[in-house]
Amino acid sequence: MGSVVAVRPLSGYDRTMPGGKPAPKWERPAVAFLLLGTLVTYLINLSASGWANPFYSAAAQAGSKSWTAFLFGSFDIGNAVTVDKPPAFLWPMDISVRIFGLNSWSILVPQALMGVATVGVLYAAVRRWSGVEAALIAGFVCALTPIAALMFRFNNPDALLALLMTSAVYFLIRAIEEPGYRWMTVVGLVMGLAFLTKMLQPLLIVPALAIAYLVAADTTLKRRFLHLLAAGGAMIVGAGWFIALVSFTPAQNRPYIGGSQSNSILDLIFGYNGLGRISGNEDGSVHLSVNTNSWGDVGPLRMWGSKLGGQVGWLLFAALVCLILGLWLRRKTGRLDRERAAYLLWGGWLIVTTLVFSYMQGIFHEYYTIAMAPALAALVGMGAVTGYRNRHLASVRWIGASTLLITGAVAFWVLVQAAYFMPALRWIIVAGAIVGAVGIVTINRYRAAVRYSIAALVAIVSLAGPAAYVANTVDSGYQGSIVVAGPSANSKRGKARTEDTPIKGQLPRRAGGLLFASDPSAALLQYLQNGDRAQPWLAAAVGSQRAAGYQLALGRSVMAIGGFNGSDPAPTLQQFKDLVAAGNVKWFIDGPPLGVGPAGGQVGGSRDAELIQSWIRDNFTSANIDGIDVYNLAS
Repeated sequence: MGSVVAVRPLSGYDRTMPGGKPAPKWERPAVAFLLLGTLVTYLINLSASGWANPFYSAAAQAGSKSWTAFLFGSFDIGNAVTVDKPPAFLWPMDISVRIFGLNSWSILVPQALMGVATVGVLYAAVRRWSGVEAALIAGFVCALTPIAALMFRFNNPDALLALLMTSAVYFLIRAIEEPGYRWMTVVGLVMGLAFLTKMLQPLLIVPALAIAYLVAADTTLKRRFLHLLAAGGAMIVGAGWFIALVSFTPAQNRPYIGGSQSNSILDLIFGYNGLGRISGNEDGSVHLSVNTNSWGDVGPLRMWGSKLGGQVGWLLFAALVCLILGLWLRRKTGRLDRERAAYLLWGGWLIVTTLVFSYMQGIFHEYYTIAMAPALAALVGMGAVTGYRNRHLASVRWIGASTLLITGAVAFWVLVQAAYFMPALRWIIVAGAIVGAVGIVTINRYRAAVRYSIAALVAIVSLAGPAAYVANTVDSGYQGSIVVAGPSANSKRGKARTEDTPIKGQLPRRAGGLLFASDPSAALLQYLQNGDRAQPWLAAAVGSQRAAGYQLALGRSVMAIGGFNGSDPAPTLQQFKDLVAAGNVKWFIDGPPLGVGPAGGQVGGSRDAELIQSWIRDNFTSANIDGIDVYNLAS
């Protein structure tokens, strides 16, 4: 492929050069535009999602009223059961609700700010070794990734997870620049906090962190291994204190560990939230249908399928090409080459995460793919600038042109899935990709102004589809446990919400269910308020989402029998009988069985919730309020 041009950002700025040149004058305005634009995009129409995921909103409500709930991540104010994740992602929401009160904005604004922070940290990380231009491209690609735009406007754990993983990469870059224990300890502590956000998932980037440091840190091999051990120790400390706290606190002094079948944090880590997600053997989990893979087609094309293509698949092929091209062009550089280290770092993150997501057999939701967004964006930014620098190589030009054509084809495929969403856009992108590809092949014939115009066209073609999905996402409201960005695949409507359709992810179920919160009427709420305020739980209901709607509306503790899926042995029948005998629960709010569709329901796990429900129906009198059966447990 010929000789390789030395790495040199277009602006002339290079932090790694001795006595580095000053940053370009336009950098600060450009970065301000990037961050301010991201903030505005993530804040617009934010309250349209209401409680977003009411399960976690109710937990934030509990954490704002009880320090025990704050510490352990309890779902309910009375601390009967925790959410099915560790509590770190709840803490910012808990604090926000304590300060500003319980409302949609206090729940969702922390996630929007995490989105801006993630884009900012990504920019800082890419800029150090690849220059301003690559960093700006990376920032815009990340901000305009549809699933990122959704998750940074939603209250799932993934917003904080993306921020922490991106921060860990930034600190590892600092550690490679200044090898030693200081920065590697920071990396470990940040990864420990990421573990307390979503347990094993952040470990997917550990191989990339380790390989990049072992390859590129300018110190002896022995010291590099010792520094990695220090980072591992710091990660164990950063996560281990909470694991030890939960493990050694007597069960009667803390809430039940939701999602586990044995009230064990280790069971949650390695079972329901861990290896079970990969193998599919998740006791107490759910399935969506029979004779099909509940969580989508598994295989190498999963990220480009109809479910995931619109979330993160738009530029995934381009990112992989950028990775291969970047490593090839840096193949003759020495071990300490930082540009190659950057490709190893971001590329390792993307490859491992994509492979695991593509082949995992257990619970897999579309929004998990936000974990790919920072690495994908970094590779696209670095690869775009690398390709421009090496445009004198015919092979690079043809690879760039081919990549743009395939990127246009991917966008066409994704847009076809949402058949009625902006139908003209797919053809505009295809036409632009063809023109852009011709421009890339012939780019050396033109003056600088024309070359920059071609580069701008390539950027517009590449980001038009994702930007349209982001605009649709911002214009829509999202509620429930499973949400996807952009217009629905095969939807007959171009927008996610119209006058005769509900909020995306929400079904019109007043009773609530496995994935959607209850929506109690005013009459029902007034009826339920007739309870002793000294009671630890005003009411109880099977499943966390069903209980969430009542707790958020009442401002009182509502017990989620069986945890999220209704399949946790929390409480057992005897324990619930004892609570009722002691007068600790006033009402039981009945509802249909949990499940998704006629074939849905839980797989494995306990049946205590069913036993409790049957015992209540057989022994207590109910009143029907607006179609909901309510049992007076004090009668």
